[in-house]
Amino acid sequence: MNNTEQQFLKELDDKLWKAADKMRNNLDAANYKHIVLGLIFLKYVSDAFEERQNELKILFQQDDDDNIYFMPRNDYELDEDYQQAIHEELELIEYYQEKNIFWVPKAARWSTFKNIATLPIGSVIWQNEQGEDVKLRSISWLVDNALDEIEKANSKLKGILNRISQYQLENDKLIGLINSFSDTSFRTPEYNGQKLELHSKDILGHVYEYFLGQFALAEGKQGGQYYTPKSIVTLIVEMLEPYKGRVYDPAMGSGGFFVSSEKFIEEHANEKQYNAAEQKKNISVYGQESNPTTWKLAAMNMAIRGIDFNFGKKNADSFLDDQHPDLRADYVMANPPFNVKDWWHAKLEGDVRWKYGTPPQSNANFAWIQHMLHHLNDNGSMALLLANGSMSSNTNNEGEIRKALIEADLVECMVALPGQLFTNTQIPACIWFLTKNKRGCNGKVDRSCKTLFIDARNLGYMKDRVLRDFDIKGDIGKITKTFHKWKFGKGYEDQPGFCYSAELKDIQKNDYVLTPGRYVGAAEQEDDGEPFPEKMAKLTEQLINQFEESDRLAAEIKKSMEELGYEC
Repeated sequence: MNNTEQQFLKELDDKLWKAADKMRNNLDAANYKHIVLGLIFLKYVSDAFEERQNELKILFQQDDDDNIYFMPRNDYELDEDYQQAIHEELELIEYYQEKNIFWVPKAARWSTFKNIATLPIGSVIWQNEQGEDVKLRSISWLVDNALDEIEKANSKLKGILNRISQYQLENDKLIGLINSFSDTSFRTPEYNGQKLELHSKDILGHVYEYFLGQFALAEGKQGGQYYTPKSIVTLIVEMLEPYKGRVYDPAMGSGGFFVSSEKFIEEHANEKQYNAAEQKKNISVYGQESNPTTWKLAAMNMAIRGIDFNFGKKNADSFLDDQHPDLRADYVMANPPFNVKDWWHAKLEGDVRWKYGTPPQSNANFAWIQHMLHHLNDNGSMALLLANGSMSSNTNNEGEIRKALIEADLVECMVALPGQLFTNTQIPACIWFLTKNKRGCNGKVDRSCKTLFIDARNLGYMKDRVLRDFDIKGDIGKITKTFHKWKFGKGYEDQPGFCYSAELKDIQKNDYVLTPGRYVGAAEQEDDGEPFPEKMAKLTEQLINQFEESDRLAAEIKKSMEELGYEC
């Protein structure tokens, strides 16, 4: 994506978010997001449908030898008959299904309900199959009706579209939102008079992701349940490099890891010299989510990007109702909730997943690790975010499980993260990278009995007063290149204060604690050229001056307290 396209998307994000946030009024962000994201989804399916329809109109009338869609004008007596035949042909669902485009019934098309939304409540808008008048009840009813029609016409979407009437947003606010999205051309974007090579799907997918992030910020702690910061997701995907295979996330939230995996394939197409569209066909997506509304958000997120997915038959707890019991994935990545206390059930006693030890009933961290390992194939790799305590805790069998994982040579890399990266928690976090095969294959060197430690706590920048973020090329590039140099044996070197390649014996000496700071040491300090005796004399003089100032301030405070009648 070039700079012009990025600037266009940035300004579009800002414009649409300000418009949407203005309409929110006093509605809770947790509920409002379903209204806004539902409208974005409707706009997407309608735009994609119309884009295909316009393409078909041209094909039906284009007389080329290899055009199988061509409808000869000579087959019809009158122009009216010809145009009517084209019109009827455009309403055949097969033309859209063959391109993986959702069929949008007339009542659900954006242009239809945008026009209806301008009518007074109570207006007759169409007749039903029984010939009875159907009146406009409310704008939220109109939107829900469109969602109903789309679900009926597309079995893939059955049960995943969230209805909005329950949130009781006023008609005028909804009309304002519809107008905001209508004012923006997603199909033929231009920026400062320059036509852009961006498709409706790409733009709306970007807007959907941006809005998810903004709603997560607005919701604070609750928002973290469905959204992982984009830079962290990007870092994990760049390090794992999922070019092909089965990708699984057992705590998928809104599906950010799957979206990022698709983007990864697109962004590396030139470098690896492959066709991105074809390469994406080699990725299969599997996910699970316990929260029903979040499960729907993820399904919509995939649908809006045309990503085929298997999220199980329903939302469900990954520990108690595994929707993919036989899955053995090539890549597993997740940001599960940290330090979950109420996860245990008696039926989990003796579970086959607890190969390295039974996790404590009071903390699910090592349950997540082992659940993910269980779903990893013999050459697979995985990454998950956990609280820093997971690297050193010895309570309730956690230390023994960690020791067993290390002795089984599963831990490939540990990354310590800086604070303030997450909207929902201030708990310091780290990333665990584990693999079933360190022996070396597909260009990797043999790293048996070795683990890479990366201390990234000093990386990143403050994007605002509260949140820290990683720079994509600088910070993420530095961590990723370090990991790949180590994994592929291409010029890796230990760097004091940042990275260290430890052997098993090093970890054993540290009592199986995996905190990177223990291994990377301190960064080398640059010599400023000042002789030590002179520097020490200067520092001593400064210290004496500070002591004198401290005594003076203490005397003043004492005097003030005595004047107020208090003895010090």
